[in-house]
Amino acid sequence: MTTADAALHFLTGHGTENDFVLLDDPEGALELDTARVAALCDRRSGIGGDGLIRAVRTSAAGIDAPPDAPEWFMDYRNADGSLAEMCGNGVRVFAALLQHAGHVDDDVFAIWTRAGRRDVEVLTRPDTPASPWMVRVGMGTPTTGTQRRRITVGELVLESTDVDMGNPHAVAFLPAGEPLEQLDLTRRPAVDPDPADGTNIELVCLRGERHVALRVYERGVGETRSCGTGVAAVAVAAAQRTSDTSGRPWTVDVPGGRLEVGFLPDGTVTLTGPAMLVAAGRLLG
Repeated sequence: MTTADAALHFLTGHGTENDFVLLDDPEGALELDTARVAALCDRRSGIGGDGLIRAVRTSAAGIDAPPDAPEWFMDYRNADGSLAEMCGNGVRVFAALLQHAGHVDDDVFAIWTRAGRRDVEVLTRPDTPASPWMVRVGMGTPTTGTQRRRITVGELVLESTDVDMGNPHAVAFLPAGEPLEQLDLTRRPAVDPDPADGTNIELVCLRGERHVALRVYERGVGETRSCGTGVAAVAVAAAQRTSDTSGRPWTVDVPGGRLEVGFLPDGTVTLTGPAMLVAAGRLLG
């Protein structure tokens, strides 16, 4: 860390073990560039996290937002410092951060992200310091692309479906009986054709009726324990793959836990799961 980080107060938190460095910066006073974010997210020489979330008032964030945008902006960065449009697990943790900091008292509110407005409902608040918030997030309306890509992981070559949840995902289903747990995701699977701005890659197996499991290689991060937008994208692709038009929720298992994806009549996808605030600290100069 540099002297510029001295006295920087932070929290850490996670949603199904997708973990984040959290900065409370209401007036946008902090200067964040790619190198600084990457240093803060470094697990050996920094605080460590899959990404960084800054809570800043939309009016102070220096972004192009409509006049009626919600008060709070979730400034989300990947662990390599690159900007990201959205993070589903991050929204739940962001909601917990806003309530913890006293910025929001209501249990139903909206936030602004680079992918637009997201509606949040806090279902339960923690009754002990070690308990999670339970949060439902309106993830927006998905867009399923027509582009077919080939995902190569080890000796497997899989066809994927593009699903956009405000950020891009390539969802590939494993053949029946292929063990999800044994896939080597220490390096990024090859994607052909590879989008110019990259994509998140989900590898999926069916577990039962409206029940799937996944592993994810996130753009700008690597394999993570969970990806909220990826979970939503997978449920959308799985419902399409199985011709499920019931509108009933899907259960999605990730290495870090379990999430539920719902489908509203207007086409909005919802994501429900836990959010934990783990620790608070101050960087030493």
